[in-house]
Amino acid sequence: MKRLENKVAIVTGGNSGIGKATAELFCKEGAKVIIAGRRTEENNKVVDELINKGGEIIAVQADVSVASDCQKVVDAAIEKYGKIDILVNNAGIADKHIPINDCSEDWFDTVCKIDQYSVFYMSKYALKHMEAEGKGSIVNISSIGSQGVAGISYSAAKAAVNAMTKNIALYYSATNIRCNAVGPGPTPTPLNSPEQMKTFNMDFANLCAKHIDITLPSADVYDQAEAILYFASDASKAVTGQILYVDHGTTLY
Repeated sequence: MKRLENKVAIVTGGNSGIGKATAELFCKEGAKVIIAGRRTEENNKVVDELINKGGEIIAVQADVSVASDCQKVVDAAIEKYGKIDILVNNAGIADKHIPINDCSEDWFDTVCKIDQYSVFYMSKYALKHMEAEGKGSIVNISSIGSQGVAGISYSAAKAAVNAMTKNIALYYSATNIRCNAVGPGPTPTPLNSPEQMKTFNMDFANLCAKHIDITLPSADVYDQAEAILYFASDASKAVTGQILYVDHGTTLY
């Protein structure tokens, strides 16, 4: 039996990087998948690719920093499949390692709305339906940046994701609804491509690098997807409120 057979899963930011790898793995494991992303063309490419590989998947164009768009994603899942078993809060942007003295209020708001508020919105709306079913698994995508080794806005947002993960898990601890987080370490994605890195504040990035071991191997998007699958599946049915760092030990010292 496939590990997610008969499960319905939402993956935000599912049209690239870790989100796409997760959607692909979930389809292989038998889930019915709904991806949410802002870019319609990229959404459609992923849907076509995974349908051609035998997956069952649809896409919803949405900006998950906007509450009404998050509600739209949840409504689409319910309309299509009648339930939500799994929510993966993956959508996010990098903050370019901007330290506090160079971070504008607008940029701080932008990062927090996408990386933090979207987790609140999506979880709040999906939990209503998980409660009705009496079960469900939320997997939030955090980061080693939650430990402060990133720009101010990203560090703040991902630390908040960790806190929300534990808070939601605590509230639902007596039920079959679980909430956990995966914290990727260095993982090549479009968000940290060489072209994107040219826009980063490298002085602060290099300072942050003195507090983590960046000489270790990088994880890849499928390493992250496998960890997400563990929390999404019944293999972790007794696990809640945990943050799993997938980073080859980058933050151990």
